Amino acid sequence: MSNAFKHRNLPHLFLSARETLMQRFRPILNDAGLTEQQWRVLRTLHEEKNLDAATLAQRAQVLAPSLTRMLRVLDESTLIERHPDPEDLRRQVIRLSSKGRKTVSRLSPKIEAVYRELETSIGPKLLTSLYSNVDNMMNKIRGS
Repeated sequence: MSNAFKHRNLPHLFLSARETLMQRFRPILNDAGLTEQQWRVLRTLHEEKNLDAATLAQRAQVLAPSLTRMLRVLDESTLIERHPDPEDLRRQVIRLSSKGRKTVSRLSPKIEAVYRELETSIGPKLLTSLYSNVDNMMNKIRGS
């Protein structure tokens, strides 16, 4: 019986790598009472400031229906603010609240410490190469 596949299962490899990495971050997020998806939303809003829901879902890699429920929870916990978009009142602009900014600021040193540990264990050259290679792959796949 011959192997029908020439290539390794790259999506599975990325999922395995993601799980290995997330084991380092989960305790920090759990201690803060945040899910992985909530953290991705908060970090995305920290990096990009004001976003509409569709853009936020795409950039944070969260499905729109999940984001809708999550925004309600984040709003109720006062981590985000939602306001009508002045250019299109049918849309909402979402941004971190003061509490959300403080939460990200409080967690960022712990998150960065994990990245420093990772960089120490695999080396800065490999880490930089990983960032670059994954970015290059994504750009080529997207056709950029």
